[in-house]
Amino acid sequence: MKIKPTRFNIVLYAPEIPGNTGSIGRTCVALGLRLVLIKPYGFDLSEKAVRRAGLDYWKHVDIAEYENWDDFLENEKPENDQLYFFSKNPEQNYFQADYKINGYLIFGSETKGLPQHIFDKYPQRMFSLPMFSEHVRSLNLSNVATTAAYEALRQINLKL
Repeated sequence: MKIKPTRFNIVLYAPEIPGNTGSIGRTCVALGLRLVLIKPYGFDLSEKAVRRAGLDYWKHVDIAEYENWDDFLENEKPENDQLYFFSKNPEQNYFQADYKINGYLIFGSETKGLPQHIFDKYPQRMFSLPMFSEHVRSLNLSNVATTAAYEALRQINLKL
């Protein structure tokens, strides 16, 4: 199977750790994705740690920034079936999502996750990555975002 560049977005809702945002930005550059950031951030985008994690690729990251969730919805106008929310507790795992071109892979902050209003409004759009050990509370955000992005890319390319 030949992999083709496919357009979709990684969305970070209130990211707190600059290194994770930088690493996810690097993944976005590698896959030709757009990085969407929803405020508030736990850091300044010009912070050295973001650039260090993004390496010399950071200047190539296609970034869109929004003040809050409503600003994101108003400007991006996504359809519900384009939204894929990731959290540690949903019963649906990320293999079960039907990823689409121009979709949005959405991740909450590292310590708080996604806000409750998101869970309330989009219960059928929630996905998790499996974890089989009771000794692990969560996975690193940049690892989860990269894993989900590659699965979305794989599924979309199977449909092309």
